[in-house]
Amino acid sequence: MNILGIIPARYGSTRFPGKPLALIAGKPLIQHVVEQCQKARALSDVVVATDDTRIWEVAQNFCRVEMTAPEHPSGTDRLAEVVQRCDCDAAVNIQGDEPMIDPAVIDAVANALQENEMSTAATAVRELAEYDNPNVVKVVVNAAGRALYFSRRTIPYLRDAASRSIAEQLAAFPFLKHIGIYGYRREALLRLVTFPVSPLEQAEKLEQLRALENGIPIAVVKVNYDSIGVDLPGDVQRVESLLRS
Repeated sequence: MNILGIIPARYGSTRFPGKPLALIAGKPLIQHVVEQCQKARALSDVVVATDDTRIWEVAQNFCRVEMTAPEHPSGTDRLAEVVQRCDCDAAVNIQGDEPMIDPAVIDAVANALQENEMSTAATAVRELAEYDNPNVVKVVVNAAGRALYFSRRTIPYLRDAASRSIAEQLAAFPFLKHIGIYGYRREALLRLVTFPVSPLEQAEKLEQLRALENGIPIAVVKVNYDSIGVDLPGDVQRVESLLRS
């Protein structure tokens, strides 16, 4: 299967303008992400998808770059534009702000597309602070490993353990935290972006719920990995320390 790894990259960011080009250990953030993606065995190529010439000028030095329309409302739409004009069977959407993304996670999500229209990843909730944090998205899966639902709420609700401490509840059930990496078969992605924003997507502000509401199943691969993202300028020093160690 011909699978592209696509990294949507925007220059504009309210909290960190120009983030893809921020230097981390002497390299632009986007280059760190690309180099990790290039280690993945399941990808036939790695592409940066951007609407900004400043990112294009830098990224073309180390990977393939596709310019996209500026009006896309999401990275998924930007991904679909690239897929529509490229010869590929599937694509993996990789966050452009995770310089330490594990290539094994990319491979796991990509390989799940052999038997599924769409795939993503999840890991165990281990930290007490993550339990009821709405920025930590939870997912529940069925016996076949496909997503039943994603939520900013803590799911499932442990009725018999509801009065216990958070530590006890984490010990009582294997809560899963969603990791924001997505794989799509070509036809599924191009179909997905034709659907309007769905009610659950609007309520939770989670794009993946549009797929579930429109009958596109999502395979969830469980991985031993926790994403380390660069959201604010202050995160640069933290990531540099991790890279040194």
